[in-house]
Amino acid sequence: MQYRMLGSTGVQVSSLCLGAMMFGQWGNADHDDSIGIIRTALDAGVNIIDTADVYSGGESESIVGKAIAARRDDVVLATKVSSPMGPGLNERGASRRWIIRACENSLRRLGTDHIDLYQVHRPDAATDLDETLGALSDLVRAGKILYAGSSTFAPSTIVQAQWTAERRQRERFVCEQPPYSLLARGIEADVLPTCETYRMGVLAWSPLAGGWLSGLWRRDAADLSSHRTRTMPFRTTLSHYDLDIPANQVKLDAATELAGIADEAGLTLIQLALAFVTTHPAVTAAIIGPRTAEHLNDQLSAADVTLEPAVLDRIDHIVAPGTNLNPGDAGYSADVLADPKRRRRAAVQRDSPEE
Repeated sequence: MQYRMLGSTGVQVSSLCLGAMMFGQWGNADHDDSIGIIRTALDAGVNIIDTADVYSGGESESIVGKAIAARRDDVVLATKVSSPMGPGLNERGASRRWIIRACENSLRRLGTDHIDLYQVHRPDAATDLDETLGALSDLVRAGKILYAGSSTFAPSTIVQAQWTAERRQRERFVCEQPPYSLLARGIEADVLPTCETYRMGVLAWSPLAGGWLSGLWRRDAADLSSHRTRTMPFRTTLSHYDLDIPANQVKLDAATELAGIADEAGLTLIQLALAFVTTHPAVTAAIIGPRTAEHLNDQLSAADVTLEPAVLDRIDHIVAPGTNLNPGDAGYSADVLADPKRRRRAAVQRDSPEE
């Protein structure tokens, strides 16, 4: 297992981060089996685990807490806040009121007195960044979190957060968690360079493109169904997998070609996909999200894989650097983009025609 510094924190983490989204009702509902998977990952050298309060309604955090109870000091523990956690209007978002309450809830479920990396799961346009950073700073001073991070923030918002932290003397985001894979390379154009500028760590989610790079999605496959489309209420939409959408047909062709490259290099497609993500100099770790022990073993096998420049060049010919084959795979789009009132200047009312 390789280890890298998490941005400028001085904290070393494994190049593969164990994502816990599939532990609980969204994936593996067997707690004992999930705990066994987590402990196997730790035994293999993984030392960072990423979860979120919203994953299976808090169940994922509870499973992780039980799994690491005897090894808490060896684990860099990351979780997230801002996604809806109940019917209440204020049981979501990045306000001070919710962040403080949500952090206490996560600490209780995780069975720990501190969270190493507490991340804002998605931007909250309704809340001023200074309010969010102020609440996170207070949690750092109270010793309840050690570092703050963001997830799927636009590069402009990443910069805004850094400037706000500097000007208002707040704790800054030390890490960003964006989607990144062989099929979704959009962050190479802006997010990754921005993170490098501010010496932020990068934990890349969905390095297997939501299963597209598992080796099952290829032109000659008999079954293109996805477990995630059946079980996950969060993030994944049918449009992500709908083969009636032209962009997904392009993804299928690309996945098939990439599988061929992997075969010729003596690798599985999973190994190729994970090694591609961790090869980028701005990426700290790729977040793997196994549901079963078999999934974990397949993904751990990529820990020490290095891709030759010739292989990377061939990949560039299939998926150009800085592009997403399906724009919907960017992970997050600001609501403002869907509001015509925010995209079009209102018509000017005139009392008389122009001369």
